[in-house]
Amino acid sequence: MEYNEIEEKMKKTISILDENLSEVRAGRANPAILNKVKVDYYGVPTPINQVAGISVPEARLIVIQPWDTSILKEIEKAILASDIGINPNNDGKVIRLSFPDLTEERRKEIVKDIKKMAEESKVAIRAIRRDGIDEAKSMQKEGLITEDDLRNAEDDIQKITDKKIEEIDKMLATKEKEVMNV
Repeated sequence: MEYNEIEEKMKKTISILDENLSEVRAGRANPAILNKVKVDYYGVPTPINQVAGISVPEARLIVIQPWDTSILKEIEKAILASDIGINPNNDGKVIRLSFPDLTEERRKEIVKDIKKMAEESKVAIRAIRRDGIDEAKSMQKEGLITEDDLRNAEDDIQKITDKKIEEIDKMLATKEKEVMNV
């Protein structure tokens, strides 16, 4: 039985979690929080990183320097409209985003949110496992594999699942540590 498809689906689930975790604000300036912010650039919604240079000169500061200064106001509007919760500071040449210190209460809320994200990913991984095992069972019913093959397939799929769940736990622990120890 082929496990590549199952493993590929699980990898995709983990990469989505990784992307979502990178967008979580952990108190430090992280340009990834701007990934979903689109600027109206001549009528076309365009990611900020395609119309401006983004740098992190300090731990709590992001500087956005547009290549075309005429879109400074558009970038500012897009950031205000997004839900990142930071007010842009426009000086006519660049936009600065200052990240305030997170309160202990806010850190705990963020940890709760990332735990929820991780749990949702684990549920998705388990659903992929269930689908793989169901497929193996139907193959056994059709006589394509033996009962021993079915048991081996179930064991192999479970090993892949355990490995991916462990990977999610490690990602969660890393992000949790980052949020709580900023």
